[in-house]
Amino acid sequence: MTSGFAGGPVRLMIRVYRDVLPGVHRELSGWRRMAEAIPDPELRRQALASMTAKRFHCEGGAVYAAAAPTPDARRGLIRLIVALQTISDYLDNLCDRSTSLDPADFRQLHQAMLDAVVPGGSVGDYYACRREREDGGYLPALVRACQEEVAHLPGYGAVADEVRRLVALYADLQVHKHVAWSEREARLLAWWEDYRSAHPELRWNEFAAATGSTLGMFALFLAATDPRVDGEAARRIVRTYFPWVCALHILLDYLIDQEEDRRGGDLNFVAYYRDAEEAAERLAFFARRAREAVRELPGSRFHRLIVDGLLGLYLSDGKVRRQRAVRAVSRRLLTASPLSTRFFYVNSVLIRALSPL
Repeated sequence: MTSGFAGGPVRLMIRVYRDVLPGVHRELSGWRRMAEAIPDPELRRQALASMTAKRFHCEGGAVYAAAAPTPDARRGLIRLIVALQTISDYLDNLCDRSTSLDPADFRQLHQAMLDAVVPGGSVGDYYACRREREDGGYLPALVRACQEEVAHLPGYGAVADEVRRLVALYADLQVHKHVAWSEREARLLAWWEDYRSAHPELRWNEFAAATGSTLGMFALFLAATDPRVDGEAARRIVRTYFPWVCALHILLDYLIDQEEDRRGGDLNFVAYYRDAEEAAERLAFFARRAREAVRELPGSRFHRLIVDGLLGLYLSDGKVRRQRAVRAVSRRLLTASPLSTRFFYVNSVLIRALSPL
């Protein structure tokens, strides 16, 4: 089992610009039109806000489709990744800016992600525990789109258990981190106790961050485009991505969102570091371990580009320039990174400037 991409950063970005981003923007435009018709004003506001503020999550995630073996597989991966990431971002907005602090509500909302990765699965009443309920079929349509696409992946049976495991961890995190402030940290620390022995190099906030990434899911989707993939290959991908690549991904996301999260009263896992110096050290540690870990994967060059691209994507965000401590961390990480990271940095600036949404 190998990746369908064996080139370097320039070739990857050519494929992203030519084949991936146009598909992402078509998918997002369709979902935006549906979101604009959501009857409930709060659900409509959060659906549209998630696509506006977090569209780069779909653009970045869909890079995995660049390594798909055929154009049809690429189109299917783009549809799947955009739909699942849109569910993730929409539900994150509903929980972050929630009219509820009920863990049962957050659990019920995130059943949508668990249902989405089951081929031929059911579609539930995801708003059963909240007063805002009328979404015009928006969330069920996203779930069905994912179900249709995973059903088309020829190797999905071999990776399905690992996908569901990562989605379940993601859902657990979203429940624990969005309850009342007085309960959040205690819940997260108690949850960590179930996993700390398996991850002795991590701190609790870093484990929690790793569970918040969708990249391990996307890497498994890519692997499932190959009918020869087996369960051991799926487990190897998860061992590589979780925690190293996944933790790097979400810690970078929290790094740039610190000021925004302070204003919104949201929990931020990078804020648990002593200072910017410690944050830089730990992020550099995860970048190094992620680069080492992906060497074990078939198509390792592609996955190494993913790691370098993560740094370029997040450190080029405009939020970095507006936060002095974050600028200092960004400079240290970029200085320690290979030239490919700086190449992706420049391209990420261009992608944001040229995005039609």
